[in-house]
Amino acid sequence: MQKQEVRKYLELHQIWPWNTEQIRAKANRVLPREHTGHIANTLFQQHKRRLYTWTSPDGQHQNQIDYIICSQRWRRSIQPAKIRLGADCGSDHELLIAKFRLKLKKAGKTSRPFRYDLNQIPYDYTVEVTNRFKGLDLIDRKPEELWTEVHDIAQEAVIKTISKKKKCKKAKCLSEEALKIAVKRREAKGKGEKERYTHLNAEFQRIARRDKKAFLSNQCKEIEENNRMGKTRDLFKKISDTKGKLHAKMGTIKDRNCMDLTEVEDIKKRWQEYTEELYKKDLHDPDNHDGVITHLEPDILECIVKWALGRITMNRASGGDRIPVELFQILEDDAVKVLHSICQQVWKTQQWPQDWKRSVFIPVPKKGNAKEFSNYCTIALISHASKVMLKILKARLQQYVNRELPDVQAGFRKGRGTRDQIANIQWIIEKAREFQKNIYFCFIDYAKAFDWIKQTVKNSERDGNTRPPDLPLEKSICRSRRNS
Repeated sequence: MQKQEVRKYLELHQIWPWNTEQIRAKANRVLPREHTGHIANTLFQQHKRRLYTWTSPDGQHQNQIDYIICSQRWRRSIQPAKIRLGADCGSDHELLIAKFRLKLKKAGKTSRPFRYDLNQIPYDYTVEVTNRFKGLDLIDRKPEELWTEVHDIAQEAVIKTISKKKKCKKAKCLSEEALKIAVKRREAKGKGEKERYTHLNAEFQRIARRDKKAFLSNQCKEIEENNRMGKTRDLFKKISDTKGKLHAKMGTIKDRNCMDLTEVEDIKKRWQEYTEELYKKDLHDPDNHDGVITHLEPDILECIVKWALGRITMNRASGGDRIPVELFQILEDDAVKVLHSICQQVWKTQQWPQDWKRSVFIPVPKKGNAKEFSNYCTIALISHASKVMLKILKARLQQYVNRELPDVQAGFRKGRGTRDQIANIQWIIEKAREFQKNIYFCFIDYAKAFDWIKQTVKNSERDGNTRPPDLPLEKSICRSRRNS
């Protein structure tokens, strides 16, 4: 296009390149050197009285010294920017306003991993997986190759035989009468019967309010009964179900400079940096282990694998491999033989399958600003098959750990709990009041005590204790653990 055609186009659309060299040089005096954006109030043709942003106290001089700056990305969203004369701003500067016309991107639905209905696993799954497991070569196989084959067999059988779990959207407090009226109301709305729909809707709302009131009344009675009977676990579970869960809005988060991140990739990258810092590992400390294993404990037995498989809790979210433990537990001895072979090869070679080394961290929001990382606690989802090996390791290392733990520690120990400590405190207070003695308690709040774990493994040689023989295997999984 020639120069005249360009000028006619700009005049037709009322767009003028008022970013002249003189104004640009004048604006650059107050802008940082690295600035590459556009000055909004110099992009459109305006009358002079709409351009001046400052008037001298004597009223004789007027200058354009205030600017609205936007990046190249939002250049086409800018509407004419001008000052508002006579605005009571309490200043010798005029009020500068710019209009932006934004077209927000439609947020797509995030695809959540579906779950299979494991309440009634069909017999076809057991038959197919059992037959294919019998054809596996379990002798002297690499753990990675054997686990990959086992994973593919279970995954293919699940897709073929087990149906997906359907979500139940029915409210707990609604009675059958209310649900029948809801069906009639839906039919009336589909047929376009407005009067009948209005009547059914009013009746449904009345019955729903009655059912909700009766449901809450029954819940309160059960809570009072649990409190009277001393059933604390059922009491707090019922309160939690009645009150509902906290659903925090997890949209944007803040980066290191306290700036909001909106892009999905930027948010993922920031979460990755945060979890890497949170679970920082320092496993390069010198020890007496030279890589040669001279005194391993006995080999893993099938009965130990069967015990570990039965101890894994069901109805839990699976890790990255998406193979829940119920699919192995229903196979009984056939699954035990396969898992025993994998665990035994891991025990000998110290090489873990890649799926067993992967942890999927899920941020769980707590109360407070959802943009701050300090208001989250993270949970790690690991492969359910790897839990078999981890339980065996835990059982073998427990004898060494018990020697190091003090007797006063009650948390995370079998046969002890925080309720025992609360009872001890209560007895101490009663004795102190009985003998009229002063008593002082010091409560220490360890911030994020269960979020930050320094995963170091050190030798324990005091009190005549030798180093546990399982440490090389434990170090191998700690070094190779991958987060996602």
